[in-house]
Amino acid sequence: MTSGVSTGAAISPDSGEHWSAEGAWEVTPGIHRIPLPLPMDGLKAINVYVIQDPAGGDGLTLIDGGWAIPIARELLDKCLRSIGSGFGDIKRFLVTHIHRDHYTLATVLGHEYGADVALGLPEKPGLELLHAAGRGELTGGNPFSAVLRSAGASEVAAAWDLGRRTEDLPDPVDWAFPDIWLEGDMTFDIGTRSIDAVHTPGHTPGHYVFADRADGLLFAGDHVLPTITPSIGFTIPPEPDPLGHFMASLVRVRSLPDLRILPAHGPVADSSHARVDELLEHHEQRLVQCLASLRSRGASTSVTVAGDLGWTRHERSYDELDLFNQGMAAMETKAHLDLLVVRGQATEADSADGVVYTAAPVSA
Repeated sequence: MTSGVSTGAAISPDSGEHWSAEGAWEVTPGIHRIPLPLPMDGLKAINVYVIQDPAGGDGLTLIDGGWAIPIARELLDKCLRSIGSGFGDIKRFLVTHIHRDHYTLATVLGHEYGADVALGLPEKPGLELLHAAGRGELTGGNPFSAVLRSAGASEVAAAWDLGRRTEDLPDPVDWAFPDIWLEGDMTFDIGTRSIDAVHTPGHTPGHYVFADRADGLLFAGDHVLPTITPSIGFTIPPEPDPLGHFMASLVRVRSLPDLRILPAHGPVADSSHARVDELLEHHEQRLVQCLASLRSRGASTSVTVAGDLGWTRHERSYDELDLFNQGMAAMETKAHLDLLVVRGQATEADSADGVVYTAAPVSA
């Protein structure tokens, strides 16, 4: 779901410019937002947040690290220098989740400069799978093949497998295990600032947000994005009921004070409560649409149902999406259908074409 303003047009209030504009933008005294470029057509940047200890003794804490590509590393170095710091001042990275645009530059710089890297413990199976892939130990092609085929997207799975090149295998340097595993809820003291690490599974099983209650800030990662909704189901190994976990995590964030959103992608936004309400409503509407598709069509795979839904803010059809986004759409639709099963509104059965879902009978 998108908000009223597209990510591509969004101006961030801390900079007065497009949210991805180069710079170290002061969000509040002692905290800067640094957008780093991403090598993809969709999202143009990731926001890395730099927290300074006013007394200087605790160095820098970075929320997320960016993608380990030369252009991002060079820009991060330049922006840190613009606020009188450098890589050697980084004491720790608090990484919201395992995806490479958040984790890989953090672990590379952490290894080089002795900074601690913290990551949610439920991401460990994903890291282990990436290490196995990097060693060439995985069979069956792309690690997403199984979930794509279970979604009825065998053609997409085959295309993803064919598109994988040896040079694209995970580099263990980029995916080193963290120094600190986040387990349950934790608190980090950064000088006089206290940051609460709150476990918010859904987008990935080990996703965390970081709340600075005193200053009214939510470092939201990909959990609460102000202009788009995060992908659901795009994680390995696959998790049962990721959408149910995501929505429960949204409710958990809603129980926190209303905080200013510092997202990983998009502009700084005013109200976590307002955006959480929008995201929950979006997914409830999406569940209604999925159930209506099942009632209309009868037994269907996720891909069939995805064909009845609109995608992106332009409501594109499934067939209009490129192969990557078709795969994402198939997995996200499967997450919605799985939640319908959990709620007792649909049933599922395995078939040669993937998991087939059927609407449960309407109660009298």
